[in-house]
Amino acid sequence: MARALIVGCGCRGRALGQRLIAEGWVVRGTARESSGVDRVSDAGIEGALADPNQPGTILNQVGDVTVVVYLLGSATGDPGGVSTIHGPRLQSLLEKLVDTPVRGFVYEARGSVDPAVLAAGREIVAAAAERWRIPVAFLEGVTSDGAAEEVLRAVLGLVGQELNGGGALDAARLDPGAPS
Repeated sequence: MARALIVGCGCRGRALGQRLIAEGWVVRGTARESSGVDRVSDAGIEGALADPNQPGTILNQVGDVTVVVYLLGSATGDPGGVSTIHGPRLQSLLEKLVDTPVRGFVYEARGSVDPAVLAAGREIVAAAAERWRIPVAFLEGVTSDGAAEEVLRAVLGLVGQELNGGGALDAARLDPGAPS
């Protein structure tokens, strides 16, 4: 049974989680506060308290996970803290994922976060894919509310490869706006 962990399981993460569940996945979603965990659970997703600024709290959630979706392209908060979760904390998480069952990593490379911060995060993820052969995908499409469904379809397309016996996920650039 395929399992996904959505790091940053806000509104779009909960919608993605519900779609994955409908496709037969078991889904866990993280939030930094108890109230967020309650919202994740209320959406029918297994809620987990984890903070991307503390990679160990995320690693505690991956023991049975196939794909991690790092859905933080529109993370809010202190700009320094947001930069850290797309920089050194992301690097630390990826280094440790090598020794887990995780077989795919999806990074949201566009959103309301400073484009330079997201570009740096994208480079970290690409380097990890090359160095440790971690299959990755990048969400590069517009992530406004109007395009959320397209982003969700792109993620489902990637993770569906694993669900449908496609073997290891291929490294891919997902652009929901691009023609198929």
